Amino acid sequence: MFMGEFQHNIDSKGRLIVPSKLREDLGNKFIVTRGMDGCLFGYTLERWSQLEESVKEMPLTKKDARTFVRFFYSAATECEIDKQGRINLPLKLREFAAIEKPCVIIGVSDRIEIWSEERWLAFSKDAEENFDDIAESLIDFGL
Repeated sequence: MFMGEFQHNIDSKGRLIVPSKLREDLGNKFIVTRGMDGCLFGYTLERWSQLEESVKEMPLTKKDARTFVRFFYSAATECEIDKQGRINLPLKLREFAAIEKPCVIIGVSDRIEIWSEERWLAFSKDAEENFDDIAESLIDFGL
């Protein structure tokens, strides 16, 4: 399970240090792709395989399903952690998530998310202001 929030900088070559607390569970290689809300999603190879099985069940006769599959897979890339604990994020993913230098990596249960610092701060502010309403609208999950 991934959790926590970590601030890092991406260098001019597109390399990003993966926090050591997350590296252990991610393994040496993992998949990064476009996520939702303007961030990137990172999945272990095992979790990615599980997602692939779910995606295979989507009805290709539905336009939304085809669009989702194309968008999700077309930018997916396998990232390998180097000896310094870094990955190289492709330009197309950095552009999608508006990641320039400061960024935030968060653990979200079965995945990590990589955010531009600016987008993360805006998202966090909105979520914090609306957290009680959001929690009340969800099914009681035992908190």
